[in-house]
Amino acid sequence: FLRAGIEHVDSADDMNGTLAPVVITRRAHARVGLVGNPSDGFFGKTIAVSVANFWAEVSIHASAKLRLIPHPLNDPNEFGSLGDLHGVSRKEGYQGGLILLQATCKKFYEYCSSHGIALTKRNFTLRYTTNIPRQVGLAGSSAIVTATTHCLLDFFGLTDRDIPKEMQPGFVLSVEMEELFIQAGLQDRVIQTYEGCMYMDFSKELIEKQGHGNYVRLPEDKLPYLWLAYLADPSNSGKIHSSVKARWERGDEEVIEAMKQFAALTDKGRDALEREDWEEFGCVMSENFRLRRQLYGDDCLGASNLAMISVAQEENIPVKFPGSGGAVVGMCQSEEQREHLKAKYESKGFVFACLRPHCPIAHCAGSS
Repeated sequence: FLRAGIEHVDSADDMNGTLAPVVITRRAHARVGLVGNPSDGFFGKTIAVSVANFWAEVSIHASAKLRLIPHPLNDPNEFGSLGDLHGVSRKEGYQGGLILLQATCKKFYEYCSSHGIALTKRNFTLRYTTNIPRQVGLAGSSAIVTATTHCLLDFFGLTDRDIPKEMQPGFVLSVEMEELFIQAGLQDRVIQTYEGCMYMDFSKELIEKQGHGNYVRLPEDKLPYLWLAYLADPSNSGKIHSSVKARWERGDEEVIEAMKQFAALTDKGRDALEREDWEEFGCVMSENFRLRRQLYGDDCLGASNLAMISVAQEENIPVKFPGSGGAVVGMCQSEEQREHLKAKYESKGFVFACLRPHCPIAHCAGSS
């Protein structure tokens, strides 16, 4: 389950102005796709892991009016100058997290209304913060939506019996696709709901039969030395899926076969991970990138992304894209090797992070 926190704060923004409201806080972590992506949007299979380094955190408390609080950095409405506005808009884009809070609330109300779930008449204040790097394909938007969803569930006293856990990723995806027209697959929403390391099967037969895929937890505590490198000054990376989706919808045989190969690689990756065969797992990651490059082409992947890939490849270190673009993920055999690679990336102006897999609280407690 998402990181939980409940606290009391001093505020006159409660229902009667005398009692400090209870604040509920939920956190959803960034994710990296290890194998199989981007086939989750094409009835494929993937393995992903949530990482403790980066997260989005949302808090909610009762208030007289329903309020959505803009983030001072991500939702700016004041600038030092026209040049400052230009710089912020160029780097961060035009859509902050506030629209994600609003879209989630709207969709949550509609879901509860259509499923006969009665909500108490309570207003609330929602605010968020995040340290997930923007526009580098680490599922920052879905992290905010996921954390907001769990805040709303807790605030209104709802549980997994009201919105089953296996259906929650689909709800989060519906917020992004139907309200904000973000094209995406289920992978990010599944890993941010379940956390840890998950094997996900999104085959068409499963989705049509049960409304969701099959999700299997894998041991995140035995993963190799994972790392992430990303662009310090990214542009919007959301177009990396290019024409592949349209080709797939037209029945393009090359795309259909490639998605089957991504799924087969995921099964090989799962087997290697469970056996802790990191040489084989590295080969699977490298093949995942080779297949993606073949399918999408260098023009679509982008020169900056390929430059990041080449840094690791020059050291014979497995590397691939963790998401839609703007970052690369890879694995090393030792901490010394990872530190050596860190120096290489930083010397070329990229940001480097030694990844720490995030262990779900309930799962960690159960395995201790």
